[in-house]
Amino acid sequence: MIIIEKIEGNVVSFPTANRVIDPLRLEWFEAGKRLLRRHTQGRQEVALRFMREAPMLQQGDIVWMDDKKAIVIDIIPAAAIVLKPATMKDMAAVCYEIGNKHLPLFLEGDDVLVPYEEPLFRWLEAKGYTPVKAQRTLTNMLRSNIIPHEHGSSGSLFSKIMQLASK
Repeated sequence: MIIIEKIEGNVVSFPTANRVIDPLRLEWFEAGKRLLRRHTQGRQEVALRFMREAPMLQQGDIVWMDDKKAIVIDIIPAAAIVLKPATMKDMAAVCYEIGNKHLPLFLEGDDVLVPYEEPLFRWLEAKGYTPVKAQRTLTNMLRSNIIPHEHGSSGSLFSKIMQLASK
């Protein structure tokens, strides 16, 4: 078994040269775990053990490598709600409402992605947005560093976002 304690780099910016790529396939919700035991596609047993802080593993992250092989993260595509807000005001409102439900948000270009939930999909349709259900690789999760907020406050984060978006 290989114990993995750090990210070596990413295939986008770190050359793997002539090494064989052995994918470690993870669900999107496993990408932020500190402790995890899995097998790679090549049947190598690995244990993720990030002791300081749970990294948000990204597609293509190299988590282990030697002269012959590189173990690379492969996020499994999942059912997602895909939104393309038309305006910054729509973007602010959609992100606030989804965040207020404590659901993870992902950004991919101009698209906002959320793991698929039927009630949320119907709610978005009822509010006049045009959500699409699609299989997507959920990476680039927005991480909030905001301390818990108060609901209904006139000086809320939402009111500040809406003020900025309406300018």
